[in-house]
Amino acid sequence: MEIDAPPEALYDVAADVASYPEWATGVKEVEVLELDESGRVNRARFVLEGFVKEIEYILEYTHDRPNVLSWVAEASDDLKMLEGSYQFTSLDDATEVVYSLAVEPNFTVPGFLRRQAERQIVNTALRGLRKRVTEGG
Repeated sequence: MEIDAPPEALYDVAADVASYPEWATGVKEVEVLELDESGRVNRARFVLEGFVKEIEYILEYTHDRPNVLSWVAEASDDLKMLEGSYQFTSLDDATEVVYSLAVEPNFTVPGFLRRQAERQIVNTALRGLRKRVTEGG
């Protein structure tokens, strides 16, 4: 998706995980657990409104501002695996944003439903990011 904003602005909104409940659909709660020496989030606990139940997990972040923000989930009761990233590539007058996500829940979900949920999460995240950056919320 192309967004009419510089990579730095997009990265900064994506990296401000504490604000996700204000703009990221389905994110019920975020608690920042650890910051790095630059004040960036290293670890954060998330509570999501799931299709069947709330899902809770802790993400560990890797920062490469303004190019990539990536994360991986710690082992949890709800998730076997979750990893993802935002990649920001500067274009002439916009930024190409690629949101990648791979999720394997610790409960049974038919493959087609999991793929549908992953697509919905990706599309919702990109639309929310664009709205937050271009409209301020």
